[in-house]
Amino acid sequence: MEFIQRYHDAIEQYIQTSLPAGPPLSLYQPIQYLMSIGGKRIRPALTLLACEMYSQNHQPALAAAYALEIFHNFTLMHDDIMDQAAVRRGQATVHQKYDVNTAILSGDVMLIHCYQVLSSYGPKSTEILHCFNQMAVQLCEGQRMDMDFETTEQVSIKDYLTMIEYKTSVLLACALQTGAIIADADEGEQKHLYAFGINSGIAFQIQDDLLDAFGDAAMVGKQAGGDIIQGKKTYLYLKALELADAKQKESLLGYYQAGAMADPQEKVEAVKKIFVDTGAKEYALQVRDAYNDLAKSHIKALTVNDDHKKHLYVLADFMAARKM
Repeated sequence: MEFIQRYHDAIEQYIQTSLPAGPPLSLYQPIQYLMSIGGKRIRPALTLLACEMYSQNHQPALAAAYALEIFHNFTLMHDDIMDQAAVRRGQATVHQKYDVNTAILSGDVMLIHCYQVLSSYGPKSTEILHCFNQMAVQLCEGQRMDMDFETTEQVSIKDYLTMIEYKTSVLLACALQTGAIIADADEGEQKHLYAFGINSGIAFQIQDDLLDAFGDAAMVGKQAGGDIIQGKKTYLYLKALELADAKQKESLLGYYQAGAMADPQEKVEAVKKIFVDTGAKEYALQVRDAYNDLAKSHIKALTVNDDHKKHLYVLADFMAARKM
């Protein structure tokens, strides 16, 4: 997506000149390290795109886009601590490279820095921070829900969809709305952009669940069937439980029990067969497409010109239909 690359380059340049540097270096070097090891920069690109859609200029939104990318990476830094993850984007996680206390404190500074930047927009800061605060709280709620699901025997599909909305979608939606606020877009336009972000984010996560189970590991860039091996309650798993007959349900629950010692590859193939045979895979594809269609309905409702809408349509299809 050429337009995303243009925004990516702009935000990368802004990051290079705007990251806090200290002293003390021991506080700020971990931030510079994390921000230097890559990332798609999709969220700040959405902020720049939304601003340019209504003002023909993305420059006024650069600071806010940068702040939202800092926030996103702050959440990754703390997520890696909670998950005890050793690798992020092919490199050592911050708490592995430095130590846990350093990662916590540097992450805290990143969050405070976000507020400093977002507070610099004069009268618009109130509206921007209202959107940001709501998103940040929901993101934490989604993370807590995801953690609780690990030990909850019965998780409803409704609760799962709420969890992925909070963990994934709200930051995309806030990124778009923030750019629109900066460009003085009216409230109706902001609501449509926000709704686009929510629905596109849910489609993205359902596709992620599908890719984890059925995607090509080399193309997806992670272990095939990783969610199944870890016993994660994904949309596929929850829908398969709902649709399964007694024998299929017994088998699926058996594979997902803590301590189930089936050969990992055998487990993955057996569970994938249940996903297919129950119709859960086909149902997930249909629900993914329904959310993508709903996202596109909000693009259609926007008053901007078709060239700007085209970028959002391309983005929606990319997020909902990444290759298997």
